[in-house]
Amino acid sequence: MTLSTVALLHYTAPPIIGGVESVLDAQARWLLQAGFDVTVIAGRGAESALAEGVQFLQIPELDSLHPRVASIGTALEQGRLSADFGSVAVGIAQTLGPILSRFDHVIVHNVLTKHFNLPLTAALFDLLDAHMLRQCIAWCHDFTWTSPHSRSKVHPGYPWDLLRTWRPDVSYVVVSRERQRTLAQLFHCSPEVIRVIYDGVDPAALLGLSPQGRALLERLGVQHSDLIILMPVRITAAKNIELALRVMAELKARACQPRLIITGPPDPHDAESLAYFHALQELCAQLNVESEARFVFESGPDPDQPCFIDDSLVAELLRVSDVLFMPSQREGFGLPILEAGLIGIPVVCTENVPAAQEIGGEDVLTFKATDPPETIADLIQAWVQHSPVHRLRHRIKQDYSWPAIFQREVLPLLVGGRRAV
Repeated sequence: MTLSTVALLHYTAPPIIGGVESVLDAQARWLLQAGFDVTVIAGRGAESALAEGVQFLQIPELDSLHPRVASIGTALEQGRLSADFGSVAVGIAQTLGPILSRFDHVIVHNVLTKHFNLPLTAALFDLLDAHMLRQCIAWCHDFTWTSPHSRSKVHPGYPWDLLRTWRPDVSYVVVSRERQRTLAQLFHCSPEVIRVIYDGVDPAALLGLSPQGRALLERLGVQHSDLIILMPVRITAAKNIELALRVMAELKARACQPRLIITGPPDPHDAESLAYFHALQELCAQLNVESEARFVFESGPDPDQPCFIDDSLVAELLRVSDVLFMPSQREGFGLPILEAGLIGIPVVCTENVPAAQEIGGEDVLTFKATDPPETIADLIQAWVQHSPVHRLRHRIKQDYSWPAIFQREVLPLLVGGRRAV
């Protein structure tokens, strides 16, 4: 894809706090990462609050609280068109025209359906009439004409009717099916010409992942997993890691895509510990779970060098994991049980872990160390199938993270310019 220019336009931008501002910020970040040249244009904001590399252009008249705009807005809410409405709208158009005409894509957030700055809305209509915008995408979060809280602030006629006027030269995006139906009724158009693109979340930011943690997870390939199972243990025979590998093979045979992460290293000064590690590597190959079972110890930036992580990175792995798994033959206490409980992920472990028996009680899933892998896989799979928390979390990670939404929905809209439901 060749470098393309995108402008994101709104009344305000970060560091101003708001739902639209957070979506705009996420779009700017992912557009930049995809190789677009990105500029945010707003009445208030700061370049320092945006991702490094995103440009910011401040035009004060875009701010709904600009003195002239606010005065006009007060009159408009009362049904009066101020004498200076036209001059302010023309002034905004004259400022924006030469700027927006340089961009391949202009994403306008809320301005074409909300009443907060009607001179700006009118200016954009004039620029569209003059064919000065190559591709205009109206990202419509809210609609004044259908809102029970703001419907009284608009009135029949110009310029209020602009907010309920559909234009064939604009690509409309809404944030839910409900909004799609509502806007189609307002515009008297087919819902099919209005695209639904849900808001998303950035899992790495929300889960507080460091750059080192993000890089490690990338190397571990967790983005391709249906179920992330964590073993925050050292590589010793007492941890019964071979049973965990056999459970992974059983889950894989059931068309699951598990990812087992063993965080600790073998003891480099203990010949038996190193021999056990090499035996586990061989077992991975025999069971065909080399992709599903990953040792952090061999997952560093340099594959020829051992990788060691500290407690903070282990905590990051806990936050992204779906299950804490401890098939230990023996434990003195079992501190990871407490850590998983505090973070809020389920614990599946043997009855040999004192913390599970004495503290976890009925709130952990236990099995015998002698249970066959099939039985343990049944236990894990039953939890997965019956946990609404896991199902929702997995669905959001797979389909409603900003990376997924950007690749599936936003990028095709910009590259192809096509409209789809």
